Amino acid sequence: MQIQSTKRLPFHLALTAALTLGSLCAQTPEYGPEKGTLVIQGGGSAAGTGIMETFVNKAGGPNAKIVVIPTAGGNRNPDGSIKAYEEDKVVAVWKKLGLTNVHMLHTADPKVADTEEFASVLKDASGVWFDGGRQWNVVDSYANTRTLAEFRKVLQRGGVIGGSSAGATIQGDYLVRGAVAGSEIVMTPEPQHERGFAFLRKSAIDQHINTRNRWDDIIPVIKKYPEMLGIGISEGTAIVVTGDRFEVIGKWKVAIHDNTRAYEPWEKPYYVLSPGDVYNMKTRKIEKYGTGVLMPATISAK
Repeated sequence: MQIQSTKRLPFHLALTAALTLGSLCAQTPEYGPEKGTLVIQGGGSAAGTGIMETFVNKAGGPNAKIVVIPTAGGNRNPDGSIKAYEEDKVVAVWKKLGLTNVHMLHTADPKVADTEEFASVLKDASGVWFDGGRQWNVVDSYANTRTLAEFRKVLQRGGVIGGSSAGATIQGDYLVRGAVAGSEIVMTPEPQHERGFAFLRKSAIDQHINTRNRWDDIIPVIKKYPEMLGIGISEGTAIVVTGDRFEVIGKWKVAIHDNTRAYEPWEKPYYVLSPGDVYNMKTRKIEKYGTGVLMPATISAK
């Protein structure tokens, strides 16, 4: 028989411990990372939106070390051969912004991605950007590898992870449009392609919702996974995530599919945010209404 101690902490110590624990629990985000920032763009051009400039500033300015991941563009060519990427072309758009320390990272082989040598370029990076394409390619290359662990460490150091189109969806929890057969399939039948990297937890992220008329496409995802928050992002538009909050920046709109909200029979089961709006994912409330006017950012040196 186990005898339990009858000793108790003095009241002031017990109270301090309880308050500390409560404070830690209150501060731990349910959705976004504990540290660092996410910049999640819905595809399209970022020119004139301030999205890329915001990403660079969050990473530390033009001298920050940025790593660009082009892998969503495909691991293999149509004939089955390994697809090659030219670093100069991949990083060109970033160098035009004045970046001096930008690198490409890519492999089609998860065994390579699981090596310390391959992942070492991330160890002192303060920003990672995922290019567009098909998000399942990113899963095939980096899921459950040392490289994925290093992506997470960038956030833990207070850095920033960003991405556009497929590079947006991969940041979510459920992997929308993860089917190899085609991007028109919203919910993949392939178990290995059902989950993203969950930098933004409890979420399903869709992109190109405006020009490709995808406003309603996440509805079946949220019906199957009602605990998820569905986020559909227009082209040239992004959400900037810190903790459980995000701000909408860019040109157009973000659709929020919130299963906890009561909708009228004539309403669509989502509502729409505009640039400048600040949204709390934990409380599922808009905390600040923006002007809806585009305010492009500039890159600032730090």
